[in-house]
Amino acid sequence: MEVEDRNREIVRALYRATGRGNWTDAAALMTEDVLIIEPSSLPFAGTYRGVEAMRKLFEKVVRSAGVIGAERKQITAGGDWVVVLHDLLLEGPPPVRAPMAEAFRLRDGKVCEIVPYYFDHRLITAAAEARDHGLD
Repeated sequence: MEVEDRNREIVRALYRATGRGNWTDAAALMTEDVLIIEPSSLPFAGTYRGVEAMRKLFEKVVRSAGVIGAERKQITAGGDWVVVLHDLLLEGPPPVRAPMAEAFRLRDGKVCEIVPYYFDHRLITAAAEARDHGLD
């Protein structure tokens, strides 16, 4: 198996584990010092380090933005990086699609860095503000 194929499968397995809330399996797929950097324009902005920080961030994003799912479009890989294109689905009639890409860097077969890129951060911010004001 090529390194890119292996890396794509590790990232797919991480999505499956976190989607099920299985943080034991998720932790096995990440380095202990995994780094996640969320942009300053979002309600959950900041630098997060470690598996426990990743778990808390995941819960914070779901809760604050009203994430009800995600639809994966494409996974591509090159060298130590895997990029996933997908839409976050946010609460609302109908659900709001928030397109994004997530870049995963792997080290020794584990995810060591995650950098999300939001196509339009205003969708996330508006969803969070609506939830804060009970307007969702």
